[in-house]
Amino acid sequence: MTSQLKNQNKNRFDQVLTEVRARRDEFEKKRHVPKDMIVQLKKMGVYRAHTPQCLGGDGSSPMEFLKLIESISEADGSAGWVASFGSAAVYLAALPGETLAKLYANGPDVAFAGGLFPVQPAERVNGGWIVNGLWKFASGCKGADILGVGIGTGEGGKPLTAVLRPEDVEIIENWEVIGMRGTGSHDLRVKDVFVPDEWTFVRGGTPSIEEPISQYPSIAYAAQVLAVVNLGVARAALNEISLMAGRSGITGAPKMADRAYVRISVAKAEAKLRSARAFFYEATESAWESILKGEDVSADQTSMLRLAAAQAAREGASAVQSAYLLAGTSAIYDGHPLQRYLRDAMVVTQHAFLNESMYDGAGSVHLGVQPIKGFI
Repeated sequence: MTSQLKNQNKNRFDQVLTEVRARRDEFEKKRHVPKDMIVQLKKMGVYRAHTPQCLGGDGSSPMEFLKLIESISEADGSAGWVASFGSAAVYLAALPGETLAKLYANGPDVAFAGGLFPVQPAERVNGGWIVNGLWKFASGCKGADILGVGIGTGEGGKPLTAVLRPEDVEIIENWEVIGMRGTGSHDLRVKDVFVPDEWTFVRGGTPSIEEPISQYPSIAYAAQVLAVVNLGVARAALNEISLMAGRSGITGAPKMADRAYVRISVAKAEAKLRSARAFFYEATESAWESILKGEDVSADQTSMLRLAAAQAAREGASAVQSAYLLAGTSAIYDGHPLQRYLRDAMVVTQHAFLNESMYDGAGSVHLGVQPIKGFI
């Protein structure tokens, strides 16, 4: 790539991030990222990053994609969260090859959203399934090109995901939450829709197209792409404190930058955040290097991916909390950036893939004890 083309891509990237920052209040008010913004994310390469290269994808590494989501999340956590589902191409690769060819027939930029839980029973019929049910937490569903819902049981006792068109799904707009309001993680309802077998897959199942990214641990990756959102949100929060530090307070007290406790707290938060981020990307690179060498990703490496994701989510939230506490009363008002950062960061830590059980699972692998089901 020429330096001129790199500059053009960077300028386009910066322009989209500027638009995300300018519209984040809109996302929060509407409680979803609008489709026209999804189009801009597509132009950034979010949804083609992991599309199979043989079908027009970019062949991006996990590190490249995660850093992309981290940058978007620094601009707005909800936009980063929605963009993170560009990683869905990794487990969509478990669809049959002919189905993937149809899916990407009009180009590699396909936005997926899924309400995979609770898994609902589906009626087995000739050639497929009759799907009915209600599913929760379908982040980004209002801007998705295709939607997935969890049904039945596939090979090895793992649930199947049925892929549907938006017109076959009713979106129940009930995303009434404190943080991550712009993700539009509404419920999905499906009534008597036939889904052919070839449009179902096991999440984490054997990919039909063998490319390096399809060998990456898909469930661990699903945790990583969410955890990295908090690295971006935390960076935004610490940047906000840096901006505030040179201003005088209303009480006439010294500027924040002139107070020792502020300097110490900022330094500690910075050190913890950078340490968690380094661990996060170190674990990612280790697994990716094994894949590029033609080796399997080990149980220990997968465990480290899950552990690093949980740690990144928590240290990110901790950094945001530190920033909020340092900001004093100014941060309690609606509209202050730290209000949003605090609310968004705490929502990330609540995700099932990032909760306290991840430490139990990682500790079990480290000590040679059977980990919790589904951890590796």
